[in-house]
Amino acid sequence: MSLRLYNTLNRRIEPFVPIEPGHVRMYVCGMTIYDLCHMGHARMMMAFDVVYRWLLASGYRVTYVRNITDIEDKIIKRAVERGITIRQLTDEMIAAMREDIGAIGIAPPTHEPRATEYVPQMLSLIGTLEQKGLAYRADNGDVNYAVRKFAGYGKLSGKSIDELRAGERVAVADGKDDPLDFVLWKAAKADEPADAKYPGPYGDGRPGWHIECSAMSCAVLGEHFDIHGGGMDLQFPHHENEIAQSEGALGKPFVNYWLHNGFLNVDNEKMSKSLGNFFTIRDVLQKFDGETLRFFMLRTHYRSPFNFSDVNLEDARVALRRLYTALDGIDLPAADDTPMDWTQPQAADFRAAMDDDFNTPAALAVLFELATELNRTRSPQTAALLRRLAGTLGVLQQAPRAYLQAGSALDEATIQSLIDARTAAKQAKNFAEADRIRRELAGQGIELKDSPQGTTWFRA
Repeated sequence: MSLRLYNTLNRRIEPFVPIEPGHVRMYVCGMTIYDLCHMGHARMMMAFDVVYRWLLASGYRVTYVRNITDIEDKIIKRAVERGITIRQLTDEMIAAMREDIGAIGIAPPTHEPRATEYVPQMLSLIGTLEQKGLAYRADNGDVNYAVRKFAGYGKLSGKSIDELRAGERVAVADGKDDPLDFVLWKAAKADEPADAKYPGPYGDGRPGWHIECSAMSCAVLGEHFDIHGGGMDLQFPHHENEIAQSEGALGKPFVNYWLHNGFLNVDNEKMSKSLGNFFTIRDVLQKFDGETLRFFMLRTHYRSPFNFSDVNLEDARVALRRLYTALDGIDLPAADDTPMDWTQPQAADFRAAMDDDFNTPAALAVLFELATELNRTRSPQTAALLRRLAGTLGVLQQAPRAYLQAGSALDEATIQSLIDARTAAKQAKNFAEADRIRRELAGQGIELKDSPQGTTWFRA
């Protein structure tokens, strides 16, 4: 079975066929970079990291573009509040983003364009839209897109213009002819800092958010590419507006497959600072290691609502350690760069799951089947297959012993001395003392594993 994915544009599962055989071009809307990344950002980046990794594992050459929005109202406001330049703020936040998502194993994209580097391409696109009668200059100096003049508007959201306008009032002060019209170029305001203003044929100003992605994606990937992704909250209006701009200007299809990841909730409620349930990636990494957080997110299908909670994270940590425990103590073969044998039964099941719209929960079930077999057989070949399949998802790549021992509150010498004391107690048939030592270690988060070769330990 070949790869099939859910295309939001057509609202159905479809076979994936790239425009260029063997080469996939994919664009994902990245961060507006004014603050630290939160768990909603982690959810989105993780979803498309899985897509990227599986495309590579499937033998495709992938050009993956994930942009950075580094000019926008919130960025300007935050830089002014902190008394630093926009560039200082965005450079700082980009470095923090890379550190945080790197901790959860998010692979870097092929290209990471910054919006401020593509302003000329944005102005060119706006000019084309104006020439075609799809853009107009407002009295306040802005340039807006005339939504009603684009016949296909609403096809991504599946709603007509009248449905999208239901309940709205015409806004007069913002200079729009229609409430659904959106800004392509924002005229500079007198009180804005100089580094927020870019020169152009429409006067000093800056691009609107929607035009940024149209210009960057077309500049890097071409005017027609395979996959465009982002959070479900971007389906309307951001992605709808991208289609209107790009197809309106270029007169041809923009993207073949639109992918959207599901919303993130915290204890079944929407994450919100006002509700006190807002978490940055750094907040979570203070309590859980990056691989646990990654494994946790893999347990939910990318299109499904994702429920974040400490209870679910703790359950994921225990489950991940089960897999590492199965691998512990086995001499794994050297890294194997030969092509995967996808006819092997468990490998075939894993591939079938991932080819079914990136079904990571079903793929993880195959890993646990292999772990069960491994606990029974202790086969290096089974261990190698488990590790290699898990590698396509970015997990189980650490040395098992190092991972299981990481983070213990006791140092290794103290742990080993207690294990030696327990061994001596067992040899003396003082089983009450041996059990007491096991309980003492368990209370410190240390689990013991007895075998004919001796006793090993890991952090539970």
